[in-house]
Amino acid sequence: MESKSKKLRSGYTTGACAAAAAKAATCILLRKGAISETVEIPFPDGSRVAFNVQRPEFRLQEGKGVATASIVKDAGDDPDITNGAEIAASVRIAEGPGIVIQGGIGVGRVTKPGLAIPAGEPAINPVPRRMIRDAVQEAVRECGSDAPQVEVTISVPAGEELAKKTLNHRLGIIGGISILGTTGIVRPLSGAAWTATVTASFDVAKALGLNEVVISTGRTSEKAHQRKYGLPVEAYAMMGDYTEYALRDAAKHGFSKVHLCAQWAKMIKIGMGTPQTHVRHGALEAEAAKDFLVTLGIDLPRGASYNTSREILEFIRGELPDPLPAMRAVCGAAQGYCQRETQGIPVSVHLVSYEGDIIAESE
Repeated sequence: MESKSKKLRSGYTTGACAAAAAKAATCILLRKGAISETVEIPFPDGSRVAFNVQRPEFRLQEGKGVATASIVKDAGDDPDITNGAEIAASVRIAEGPGIVIQGGIGVGRVTKPGLAIPAGEPAINPVPRRMIRDAVQEAVRECGSDAPQVEVTISVPAGEELAKKTLNHRLGIIGGISILGTTGIVRPLSGAAWTATVTASFDVAKALGLNEVVISTGRTSEKAHQRKYGLPVEAYAMMGDYTEYALRDAAKHGFSKVHLCAQWAKMIKIGMGTPQTHVRHGALEAEAAKDFLVTLGIDLPRGASYNTSREILEFIRGELPDPLPAMRAVCGAAQGYCQRETQGIPVSVHLVSYEGDIIAESE
């Protein structure tokens, strides 16, 4: 039987895959079509990793050589939407010295301020750009070339479709995915993608001069707030389960107000001061939820047992003469926790029903 404590396998970022594809394509170009099955590149920490090369090709285009190669991303045991995606590089010699990096099909283009890459540029982040340059320079040295100007175009054939499953459109990145990574390595279930997206969302909101942001645990909660209040789309950031991180990061960005939206089970966890609300960080026992609600003065029957926190909400909404004070009490407890994390920056809390409507708010 396989152990439940089996160590999760790390993988590689889109940035690392792009760098490997760029080196492979550069080697093919400079060697006039000679192809290797693997390519090894340096990582920011000084380590080296070998990748299997896919779809290697050398062709003449308008009398000049063009080489392409791909790397299939392996995200390890991380549930990454880009796992298995093909990250491709096309390389050709241009005039003058240096390395030029461009974005091709499936790589998004930045259209809003506040991100690590300026508007108008392909969404290839700084560390991946550096990894691509280092890998290409290494290929030039290995091939004994005179360091020509190499034009590298990174593309992701399925990038435009994959981008629909991300929040890139919210950040003003259109036409494809971002080429990301700060270490080259994907740590499984680390939450780095979530927290990076939260920070990027706040960066964009700040660059656009927004003073208020809305953080939510999921799309249903976010949509409920959008329908009722209609703040600019750039004000909204999906925090998932990373409540503490999102609140503290909002405070670091200096926003004047934060709105938090969540459904009942998550809201109780937030009210109880839980910094990370994912179930794997401690399932919310219905009995613990009940005890917490009683401390708020909510009149639940003595001796009653509940299977889930949602069942408690059904009782409150169906059996109490006026359920609103009970729901507001939970919002108030959540607000108290949130404002401790933001060090006093005002936080308004919005409880969203499982049907997708705001049913209670903090004072």
